[in-house]
Amino acid sequence: MVHLDPTLEQALEAASEHHMAGRLEAAAAGYAQVLAQAPEHPVALHRSGILALQTGDPGTAQARFHRAATLDPGAWQAHCAEGHALTALGRLPEALAAFQRGAGLRPDSVDALLGLGDAAMALGRRQEAEAAYRRVLALAPGHADALNNLGVALQELGRPGEAAQAFRQALAQDDHRPVTHSNLGNALLLDHRVDEALAQLRATVARWPEHGEAQYNLGVAATAKGEHGAAARAFQEAARLLPGHVAARNNLGNALQILGRHGEALETYREAIRLRPDFVDTYSNASAAARTLGRMDEAIAFLRQALALAPEFAVGHGNLGNVLKDVGRMEEAIQCFRRALELDPADAVSHSNLVYSLCFLPEYDAQAILAETLAWDRRHGAPLAAAQRPHANTPDPARRLRIGYVSPHFREHVLAFFLNPLLSRHDPAAVEVCCYSLAPRSDAFTLRLMASAHLWREVATLDDEQLAEQIRADGIDILVDLTMHMSSGRPLMFARRPAPVQVAWLAYPGTTGMAAMDYRLTDPNLDPPGADGDYAETSVRLPDVFSCYDPLTAEPDPGPLPALTNGFVTFGCFNNFCKVNAEVEALWCRVLRAVPGSRLLVLAQPGEHRQRMLERMTGGGVAPGRIEFVGFQPRQAYLELHRRVDVSLDTFPYNGHTTSLDALWMGVPVVTRAGRTVVGRTCWTLLCNLELRELAADSDAQYLAIVTALAGDLPRLAQLRATLRARMAASPLMDAPRFARAMEAAYRRMWTAWCNKQSR
Repeated sequence: MVHLDPTLEQALEAASEHHMAGRLEAAAAGYAQVLAQAPEHPVALHRSGILALQTGDPGTAQARFHRAATLDPGAWQAHCAEGHALTALGRLPEALAAFQRGAGLRPDSVDALLGLGDAAMALGRRQEAEAAYRRVLALAPGHADALNNLGVALQELGRPGEAAQAFRQALAQDDHRPVTHSNLGNALLLDHRVDEALAQLRATVARWPEHGEAQYNLGVAATAKGEHGAAARAFQEAARLLPGHVAARNNLGNALQILGRHGEALETYREAIRLRPDFVDTYSNASAAARTLGRMDEAIAFLRQALALAPEFAVGHGNLGNVLKDVGRMEEAIQCFRRALELDPADAVSHSNLVYSLCFLPEYDAQAILAETLAWDRRHGAPLAAAQRPHANTPDPARRLRIGYVSPHFREHVLAFFLNPLLSRHDPAAVEVCCYSLAPRSDAFTLRLMASAHLWREVATLDDEQLAEQIRADGIDILVDLTMHMSSGRPLMFARRPAPVQVAWLAYPGTTGMAAMDYRLTDPNLDPPGADGDYAETSVRLPDVFSCYDPLTAEPDPGPLPALTNGFVTFGCFNNFCKVNAEVEALWCRVLRAVPGSRLLVLAQPGEHRQRMLERMTGGGVAPGRIEFVGFQPRQAYLELHRRVDVSLDTFPYNGHTTSLDALWMGVPVVTRAGRTVVGRTCWTLLCNLELRELAADSDAQYLAIVTALAGDLPRLAQLRATLRARMAASPLMDAPRFARAMEAAYRRMWTAWCNKQSR
């Protein structure tokens, strides 16, 4: 130990008095005077280090603490002080080591142990942090900081119930701690106590409205509850209070997306990216917003940026696959889905997207698609078989059945045109309609469908296991999947088999490949004899057609045949652009060349894919001025587009379904080419039910012949335009009571088969 002469001793004490009184400049001058003459004095080094740390100079502070500890190795306070300085410098491993030295010298030092816990937490060593905080609490049972930090550690260790208890104990010591109130709300949320979490966080922000982290946690809790408007407001406030909080902006964008405010969401994501250009998730979310807005090139670019930052970002590869699918780049999309699965073999969503995408390519036949769905089930569905339990449903073949319909599309969506005629015509004496809506928000269509349900549950916030338990508790007899492997489906919930009988219907007429799915609904034209081996489920053929259509409007009327006033024939295709492939384009080129002066109107969002199609069509001998693109339209405007079209050209191998029905409703005949897979026979079954089989081809040559014959017979086209709507209304395609009785008879056969099994 260096001893000071009396004059310097007085100077050190004077500097310390200035320091304690808050006269920092005078204290700094006094410490400097002492160290100039005694640079190795541990006490002067320690005290001047504290001042340096207080005045924002952790580098100088660390050097002085380190020297003080070197000169006096037993001075535990110097080791702890160095730990604080190293923490401020971001040198966390060294900070942890310094606190460990301090705690080793003084095992009963709360400061050393608390610093040790904080450094361990910052390094992700949560178990060490927990142990340190518990040692603090053994010494000081009511230490509010230790209780709060212990709660954080427990939360990150996946023990939210214990974390909540720690936060409550901290608040019992000091109720005026907004951070602990906020942490408590977050712990309750992680413990699936959403209502308690919301109450806690609402009380917190009411008491401390300027506490940004509490606002952020409130947004997270409101999201979990499905209160997306409240979530958006909380995230917006958090972003205002914490300008650098990137997650608040990212989550605000997510909430705005769910609320349908996609333009605002995209701008919010851009703000987050400006704040943190390496935040990969935000690029992916921005892509989703751009995709919804129809800005496809931008959506692709965002995902390319994300993958440049994180080449092994599995979700990014899967999302890129979805956008590439939208613009008709199916081979590249499938590569993306396969890459996502390589990176994350448990990614059931990307695997579902892969399964669905195979339906669009001519080279995949029904058996190849079936093989991929079976692979999906082996990987994702079969491991959940252990979660299946016997059902307590009463096995009475004659009783009223509880039919559960599960969908994310009980809202303004094409499926509403098929759900409304069925749900509204179900016989309440025969079936009880129970709907499980996965939609994040509702609209006027939702209210219309709700009116036909005996039980309606909003279940978007439930995970697969929770939803399965809810369905089981509701005593559903037959559970119907309306989504299958398409976006926002819940196949992993169905894999848990919450109902005795499970059925796939409507989304597309293919196969899920799932052992837990008992039946699929089809019809004799979709699946002629001999096709049953293409599916994992038992195929149940409805008498006429597998779906019933209701346009939900009588306006606009078809109007006169456009060719009569235009002087040329206009062909149209309003199918999803992902159904347009090189083979389709090549055949359309032949059509346009065979019908002089004809035009083609194609529905496609703006983007490079339009130019790509134009180049291929031009290469096929068609002038670019003969092709026109239109973007997505509101339904009324979309139906109005048909008044410009004389003949609709179907796609293959994936036909149009809703778009074909819309065209026919608007008096536009649809020429199709029946395919080798069930999605290629969708338009065939529609035409069969309209007694218009002559509009279906089984080869390119026949397709061309049918189209050119129609284009050359304007009286025939005019007659079809004037009569198709009435023909549809009188056909099984729109006979809702007949269809509902057919569905109920099919359900009854399925139920009777299950009851018979129970009696064996």
